[in-house]
Amino acid sequence: MLEKTFGLLFFLKQPKNKEENTRFIYAKITVDGKAVELSTKRRCEQSRWNANAGRASGAKEATKELNQYLDSFEQHIFHVKKILNYSDLPISAQAMKDVLTGNIEKPKMILEVFQQHTWIFR
Repeated sequence: MLEKTFGLLFFLKQPKNKEENTRFIYAKITVDGKAVELSTKRRCEQSRWNANAGRASGAKEATKELNQYLDSFEQHIFHVKKILNYSDLPISAQAMKDVLTGNIEKPKMILEVFQQHTWIFR
């Protein structure tokens, strides 16, 4: 399978209708020029964010904990990419987001398939 272009970026996004100093941290996954945004469910003060590194800067324990969380989140994203690659599924930004958020099609049980089959031929 050909290697696709892949990019990952963490950035801050301002909450709607709020003027707070803390911003939500989002991950932007780009595959072949198509991007999706995914919330990390974490916040960071704008003054502590290093946009070049995509991480919080500082020596506080909370900052170190946040950066460790972002590191593990990044590793999880790369793990999902590897799973899609090994299972010969198409690697796209939306497919990766669907796997990360759990919005994948639930496998059907044999009884469901049988009931659907018999319903079609009635």
